[in-house]
Amino acid sequence: MGTNMKKLILSLAAAATLASAAPDPNFHIYIAFGQSNMAGAAGAAEPETKPYPRFKLLPSMDCPAKGRTMGVWTDATSQLANCDNPPSISVADYFGRTLVDSLPDVTVGIISVAVGGTALKLFDKDNWQAYLEDPDRQKENWIINWAKAYDSNLYKRIIDLAKIAQKDGVIKGIIVHQGESDWNNNHWAEDLKKIRDDMLTDLGLSSDTVPLLAGEMREDGCCRGFSTSQVQRITKVMDNAWPVSSSGLGSAGDSYHFNRDGYIEFGKRYAKVMLEHMNRAPVEPVPQQPFHGVAATIPGRIQAEDFDIPGVGSGNDSYKDNDSENHGDSGYRKDTGVDLYKKGDKVVVGYNQEGEWLEYTVKVAETGKYDVFASVASANNTSSFKLSMDGKDITESIAVPKNEGKDNYDDFNSVIAASGVNLTEGEHVLRFTVTGSWMDIDYITFAVSGDPITPPDSSVGIIRSYAMNAASKNYRVFDLMGKVLGSVRVDGSAFETSLKTAGYNKGIYLLQSADGIRRTVRLNR
Repeated sequence: MGTNMKKLILSLAAAATLASAAPDPNFHIYIAFGQSNMAGAAGAAEPETKPYPRFKLLPSMDCPAKGRTMGVWTDATSQLANCDNPPSISVADYFGRTLVDSLPDVTVGIISVAVGGTALKLFDKDNWQAYLEDPDRQKENWIINWAKAYDSNLYKRIIDLAKIAQKDGVIKGIIVHQGESDWNNNHWAEDLKKIRDDMLTDLGLSSDTVPLLAGEMREDGCCRGFSTSQVQRITKVMDNAWPVSSSGLGSAGDSYHFNRDGYIEFGKRYAKVMLEHMNRAPVEPVPQQPFHGVAATIPGRIQAEDFDIPGVGSGNDSYKDNDSENHGDSGYRKDTGVDLYKKGDKVVVGYNQEGEWLEYTVKVAETGKYDVFASVASANNTSSFKLSMDGKDITESIAVPKNEGKDNYDDFNSVIAASGVNLTEGEHVLRFTVTGSWMDIDYITFAVSGDPITPPDSSVGIIRSYAMNAASKNYRVFDLMGKVLGSVRVDGSAFETSLKTAGYNKGIYLLQSADGIRRTVRLNR
């Protein structure tokens, strides 16, 4: 554990001892992150190096020369994001000062984390490590070393500090200036939404009451088109997100940065936009909707690609994907970030990674016990998933059998996810969650317990119909968790007799032969 991390843990522990003091509703806290324009690139003058009444900073690193301790409130003087001396000013300096001037009864606090030259991925909780380990990044020593000042995990540093801040005040907004290093990223707005949503979730906040502001790039600089194609597009990609104009702001003499007057004016513009939206009426939430307009029926088959249409407002998402890009080749539902692939004449959900999930509005026809099956494929022996209903697990983590052959994601296995699950009549939300990466899923089927589960073309059977070879054949035997239990030789179609003779007890088993014949067998003894 690094020294900085130990200090931060101590700060968190110290903050916990103050739990008896309720957060001050008039202490407004803002998270500021980005690259060099948020870090600061124009020399500070005397006004910015002096304390400003009711303007505070929660340092994101120790700065002994400035008398700062990470995680302990202090006066907000330049430089806010790091320990540079002589200091520079950034967008955040006059954003905070202008808010203080506009809100006479309010104290304003800033949490500032910034790394010059970085792409947005460095702030993504799921992608920062891969970004730093990329061979191209290893050549950019300044990014690697700058990130180390935050123990390399910038997202975690922001969240840890924000949790300390929540003991004292209320997080009222997020401000961002980043994009010069993402000028060719056509999914930047979606990537920013993911980061914003992750922050809100981890901090227990709502987008209804926490605006996000993103500033445009220099209008006469390298990335003018990015301001139009991505920054201004955030209003269409996420709710309560607003662009801040950079029109007419002064240049530092390069293609990327603003001069001191530019930062002062830009900070004031951020504050003006925040003041316009910080007290806005909450967004009227719209719940997620079934993809085909009606809930999927149980008993029945649920196609994985037909997850719900996302709603509006916090808590109404219908899926979580670790990145915003649809990597699939099917052309189906390209307006989402879920990876949908074409497999023959069907569409499947692929490229599934741990932590991702999909939700489906379902309607259970009758209260009772149900068996649950899933059609899945994997070329790995570590892939797995689980199912939940209305937030409660209805299965354990289910292993997906590894296919024979290298990179074989084409052979779909019928896995028994659960047997005898109690479901109540009415409408519910089913969630499919990936617990082990790299698997594909075609569909999920619910069948009434005790009903036949392998009839041809059944609306409730998940097992495909295969012609049973009359000759003797060896089968591998799996349990409900997908674990290999052994093998059995079956004469013709005498599956139950063969299993009993081999010593298998009462239960449900999945049998699979080397040539692809699969059969689910229930032993009732």
